Amino acid sequence: MDIFQEWVRFVTLADPAVRYGTLGLFLLTSSAAVVGVFSLLKKRALAGDAVAHGVLPGLCGAFIVCGTKNTFYLTLGALLSGWLSLYVIDTLPKISKIKADTATALVLSVSFGIGTLLLTHIQQTGNAAQAGLQNFLFGKTAAMMRQDVVVLGGIALGVLVAVGLFFRDFQLLTFDPQFARTLGLPVRRLAFLLRLLTMLAIVTGIQAVGIVLMAAILVAPAAAARFWTHRLRNMLLLGVLFGLISSALGGFVSYVAPRMPTGPWVVLMMGAIAFSSFVFAPHQGALARWRRERRHKKKMLRENILKLLH
Repeated sequence: MDIFQEWVRFVTLADPAVRYGTLGLFLLTSSAAVVGVFSLLKKRALAGDAVAHGVLPGLCGAFIVCGTKNTFYLTLGALLSGWLSLYVIDTLPKISKIKADTATALVLSVSFGIGTLLLTHIQQTGNAAQAGLQNFLFGKTAAMMRQDVVVLGGIALGVLVAVGLFFRDFQLLTFDPQFARTLGLPVRRLAFLLRLLTMLAIVTGIQAVGIVLMAAILVAPAAAARFWTHRLRNMLLLGVLFGLISSALGGFVSYVAPRMPTGPWVVLMMGAIAFSSFVFAPHQGALARWRRERRHKKKMLRENILKLLH
């Protein structure tokens, strides 16, 4: 009964901290799931993780230059740093013998190491404005304010509108870029726009769930949706739905147990949905594949016996 009452209080969003945190998570997971679907289908899911870690040097550098936690300058520094990380990931395999996965791992580890070094330096300076800067590592949903939700809402709306306007172009770019080029589509510009949307989703989400967990917000809903459908449109809708469900469940656990961090619980719920999809999806799940293989083996056995008798 107590759990039901807590759930009613949580759903009504009477507490301002719960209201802003929950709405922020809904907006974040919706926009991240949409761009995460395209990253997953293009087999660039790990690049999102590298970009998420690569924004830390930009955040710290912007704080060192400005001396304050100005949201505009921190976001600008994070975008520049994330874009540089993505540029290095794309350029290294072209100019050297380094493979794409090696370049991604190299950028991820080096950029995160530089960011940690800069963050440690900031903490040792004694600047009072640094309070809360370490929350960008693991996130702090409860610290989100009304202006943060407004920013997230604007970016989420922009991401959804952009994907809706360029859906067919992004679809061709994802599955057959050569055919898109023969149709005269600006492939490079579309790729730039898709990367920009991905970085915007990452940069705005690190305050809520942190740099370390942002990759899971991008990949987990898309990976779960992939087991349920073969159609891109349905995959986008399912990814958003799984993100919303995970946000609601993770936020509720954090609300009931205040000492529990919200971001890790949201990621844990996403992982549970992804694992359940992997096992129980009706057509592409492990259990369904095992049943099909068992039926095929029985059918082959019967046919072999009939051939032998014949």
